[in-house]
Amino acid sequence: MLPHKGVMPRPLWKGAIAFGLVTVPVNLYSATERAEKLSFHLLHKKDGSRIDYKRFCLKEDKEVPWSEVVKGYEYAKGEYVVLTDADFEKAQTPATQAFDIRAFVEADAIDSLYFDTPYYLAPAGKGGVKAYALLRDALEQSGRVGVGTIVLRQREHLAALEPAGDALVLTTMRFAHEVRSPKTLDLPGARHGYQAKEMKLARQLIDTLSAEWDPTDYKDTYTDVLKQVIRQKIEGEEISVPEPPKLPKVVDLRKALEASLKDGRRPLARMRGRRTAGARARRPRKAA
Repeated sequence: MLPHKGVMPRPLWKGAIAFGLVTVPVNLYSATERAEKLSFHLLHKKDGSRIDYKRFCLKEDKEVPWSEVVKGYEYAKGEYVVLTDADFEKAQTPATQAFDIRAFVEADAIDSLYFDTPYYLAPAGKGGVKAYALLRDALEQSGRVGVGTIVLRQREHLAALEPAGDALVLTTMRFAHEVRSPKTLDLPGARHGYQAKEMKLARQLIDTLSAEWDPTDYKDTYTDVLKQVIRQKIEGEEISVPEPPKLPKVVDLRKALEASLKDGRRPLARMRGRRTAGARARRPRKAA
């Protein structure tokens, strides 16, 4: 998340966007921040002392210092080849200072499974402002995203470039071989098992629960409750937390759908009222 105006964040990468013979000098910044994460230590149940991990040699039955530790790849059962720092340096992708756009593709043509980590791009210096604005607006009007490669942290990434409001967002992507196929899963085919009446009820329920997307409507309630439990234990209080809702067992699908429609419950965003029609929405990506 970018800091408020007046505080310039530190770029994670400096380079340029390259398409055709045009280059746009840019800086890359993190578009997300890590949520607060509660960390726990492993303790000995008997006396509450910390459990320590040690580098232990199974063959010599002794602890090994870091100075004697190397990295090995197991190419066969129990057989390793050792790689040195020099070996890793030789294997690195040659550093590049450009995000090289290979193609402009329809924004909704890429399955969401391929997207990974988003980053903001900002113009580097006044010389890149005009080209930055031109590329951003051209992508917005064309409904396409720029797909290419970029080297970050000594690794080449596939990435997509798209507009998000006034910013250009570069999202690293997974290569095709990194996405598993669902073909090995036991999945029902289209129109399998249900009746037309059940589909009609399901569509009605979806319409009833429809709302404009607002990410602030969703909270990390699990962490909040966990903090409450920790505080109560520290203060010696009796643990008192909300009871989790019991999920109903669906015996008759049609009756469950009809009951859901009669229940009339709405998500928080719907209860607040729909956003104005003029609110700018980001183009949806194609669902995987």
